[in-house]
Amino acid sequence: MVRGARQPQQPRSRLAPRLTGTVEKPPRKRKSRTEFALKEIMSSGGAEDDIPQGERKTVTDFCYLLDKSKQLFNGLRDLPQYGQKQWQSYFGRTFDVYTKLWKFQQQHRQVLDNRYGLKRWQIGEIASKIGQLYYHYYLRTSETSYLNEAFSFYSAIRQRSYYSQVNKEDRPELVVKKLRYYARFIVVCLLLNKMDVVKDLVKELSDEIEDYTHRFNTEDQVEWNLVLQEVAAFIEADPVMVLNDDNTIVITSNRLAETGAPLLEQGMIVGQLSLADALIIGNCNNQVKFSELTVDMFRMLQALEREPMNLASQMNKPGMQESADKPTRRENPHKYLLYKPTFSQLYTFLAASFKELPANSVLLIYLSATGVFPTGRSDSEGPYDFGGVLTNSNRDIINGDAIHKRNQSHKEMHCLHPGDLYPFTRKPLFIIVDSSNSVAYKNFTNLFGQPLVCLLSPTAYPKALQAVLVTVSLSS
Repeated sequence: MVRGARQPQQPRSRLAPRLTGTVEKPPRKRKSRTEFALKEIMSSGGAEDDIPQGERKTVTDFCYLLDKSKQLFNGLRDLPQYGQKQWQSYFGRTFDVYTKLWKFQQQHRQVLDNRYGLKRWQIGEIASKIGQLYYHYYLRTSETSYLNEAFSFYSAIRQRSYYSQVNKEDRPELVVKKLRYYARFIVVCLLLNKMDVVKDLVKELSDEIEDYTHRFNTEDQVEWNLVLQEVAAFIEADPVMVLNDDNTIVITSNRLAETGAPLLEQGMIVGQLSLADALIIGNCNNQVKFSELTVDMFRMLQALEREPMNLASQMNKPGMQESADKPTRRENPHKYLLYKPTFSQLYTFLAASFKELPANSVLLIYLSATGVFPTGRSDSEGPYDFGGVLTNSNRDIINGDAIHKRNQSHKEMHCLHPGDLYPFTRKPLFIIVDSSNSVAYKNFTNLFGQPLVCLLSPTAYPKALQAVLVTVSLSS
């Protein structure tokens, strides 16, 4: 979109192959959509009989694509968040429909403007959803190149002022869409370390929220002000700045560059094991976060990624044909980001990662959570007697003390004990425990003789990062 409003390539080759022999038929509600389209035509000032058949068909086809795209997009929330295979076919269909919709509105813009009354905010909404698709595809695959694609669409919405006329309409739900767009754009820019853009977006979002709350008597004013407070705290929580010789600020990144990996120790062999899957879990009380992404989760997920490259320049854009001289693609390890998961949710994701872990691969578990300490002395010293880290109880917990004051005679049922992870040592495992009670994992037992590293780093994040990069090869 930034480069001449190019639409995303169909991600058939990367996302999912098209189902052979399958022809998608219009839904039964097509007639109602046609009637709606004809009403839009009539509202433009002309009689239905005076509308050329070709223009009438253009409007109805656009309405069908728009309706179909919304159905598929809304269906994404019903897909299981765990597992790496079930979602690919559905994502492929959704990408295909949005590609057709975006291309269609470009080719027939004049007819849609005159007969349908297409508004710029509607174009912006389509572009915003395409940006969301790329962002969620990044979350599903950990391919940082798709962050650049999401940024391209979000940036084009801002540059072309697609949402500029929303404030003139007396519809608060449209303004909320604009505010949500800003929040999503900020997340993408944070992940790409585009801090200058983040600061501009925060200022614009603040102005938009002030105008929104002033014009409409809304009940969500406090929530949107909390969004501003969260992003401001998130930016302030990582104040490290590096200056060049000319005192200009250099934006640093935790991601792995081509020449940035620490040197291996003498005798270590590259390629025996590769990091394939990672669970990054954040469940600390009163921790700085933005959009269910805590600061420590943010740093760790970047530590497990390579610097993003432009998809087009690397010839690996979805739908592009394979090239004989195309460089070998190096995949990032797949990641699950779990913000305050319950014990059952955490165990479900762990089991899914364990099941799909390829041969000669390592599963990494990063636990950043409030410590749960034993409530009393125990006669035994087993893997369930030293406490562990907290999982979400789905109840309001004011602070960590409230956890330890109840059920003094029982072990905390919402605690992830070291023994809970023992079944997963059947495969190579790398555990990082960043907690006030990380010592509970000090004597973690390797029951099955598989490669195992258990790193206790309550405060030493750089050491944890270096251990991940050195001990486990990121090369695929």
